[in-house]
Amino acid sequence: MTDPVPNDPDRPYAGRIVDNEHRFAVRVYYEDTDAGGVVYHARYLAFFERARSDMLALVGADHIATLATEGSAYVVSEAELKYRRPARLGEALLVVSTVERIRGAGVVVHQRVMRDDDVVVEGRVTVVFVGPDGRPRRQPEAWITAFKALSGGAEARR
Repeated sequence: MTDPVPNDPDRPYAGRIVDNEHRFAVRVYYEDTDAGGVVYHARYLAFFERARSDMLALVGADHIATLATEGSAYVVSEAELKYRRPARLGEALLVVSTVERIRGAGVVVHQRVMRDDDVVVEGRVTVVFVGPDGRPRRQPEAWITAFKALSGGAEARR
């Protein structure tokens, strides 16, 4: 994956990192909603995924190139969500992601979808780095270092 270029209007938006948080703006489109114009519950996982993927790119974890060259990738092993308020068609939301725990083969990311100061949905997603055989393997050391820097001191666990 090519590194995101922050202020290039001709490149996709990648969010930004502020005070150890990745901040990723999304707008609710019709495709994100149910017949009543409320965001469908599973779409929040898609918002989380987009934000996490771009967070990885911003810290230098080129997971797409690693998949292509080594066959290794992150997979979600656990997701826990708490729905607090509905979001609706047309609203501007912000996905805030923080690295909560770093393990040798994975990362726990706390994510929340915000509408201004209100938490709409929050959750924890555990991603595990797996090899071509689907078994967990140690993620690249440079990525662990980047996650430690981003986490503001979250403890690494092996």
